[in-house]
Amino acid sequence: MKTALLFISCMTFMFVLLGQFGVWQDFKDRAEVVHNFESSALNLAKENRELRAHLSQLKSQVQSLEAHKNYLSLKVKNRQRKVASLAVVDPDDLVQYGIYNWGPSKLLSIGNKELFNKNYIKSAQFYHELFKRFPKYEKINDKVIFEAGMAAFESKKYYHWAEDHFSYLIEKHPKSSFYRGAKLWRGLSYLYQGKTGKFKLTVEEFRKKYRNTDEWKIISRYYDDINKKVQ
Repeated sequence: MKTALLFISCMTFMFVLLGQFGVWQDFKDRAEVVHNFESSALNLAKENRELRAHLSQLKSQVQSLEAHKNYLSLKVKNRQRKVASLAVVDPDDLVQYGIYNWGPSKLLSIGNKELFNKNYIKSAQFYHELFKRFPKYEKINDKVIFEAGMAAFESKKYYHWAEDHFSYLIEKHPKSSFYRGAKLWRGLSYLYQGKTGKFKLTVEEFRKKYRNTDEWKIISRYYDDINKKVQ
C-alpha cells in the first residue's frame, strides 16, 4: 500500500514538473518572440531615423542647389544687361545690330521703309549693314543698290557710302536702267566729298555722252559752281 502511494506521489510530482517545464518553455518561446520583435522594432526605428536624417540632408542639398541656380540665373541676366548696355555705345547707331541681330530681309525692309519715309540716315545705315553682313543676299539687285546709294547721298552724312554703292552698281550692272543715274549721283558724291577732279571727269562724260538726258539737266545745274571750284 505504501509502495503504491509512493509511486503515485512520484508520478504526480513528475507530471507537475513536466507541466511546469512546458509552461516554462512556452514562456521562454514567447519571450524570445517578444525579444525578436522588440529588436526588429528598434532596428526599424533606427533605420527610420537614419532615413529621415538622409532625407533632411537631401532637402538641404536641393535647397542649396536651387539657391545656386537662382544666383547663376540672376548673374546671367545681369551679364546680358551689361552686354546690351555696352552694345549701345554710339547713340547715332540706329541699327544696333549687336542687340537685335537683324536678318537680311529685316535690314532690307527697314532700309526701304525709312527711305520712303525720308529718314535717310537711318535708311542708309540699314542698307549699309545689309551689304556688309549679307553681301550675297539674293534680293540685292540693281534697284536695291541704287536706293541704298540714294539713301546715303540724301543723308548728307554718308557720301562715301553713296560713292561705293553707285560704283558697285556701275561695275556689276552695266546694262541696268539705273546705270546712268548711278554715274550721275556718284559724280555728285565726288563733289560733296571735295573730289573735284573726279567730279569734273563725270561732268565731261555727261557733256559728251548724255547731253540730251535728264541726268545732264541735273548735273548742269552745278556747272557754274564746277567751274568756280575746279579753276
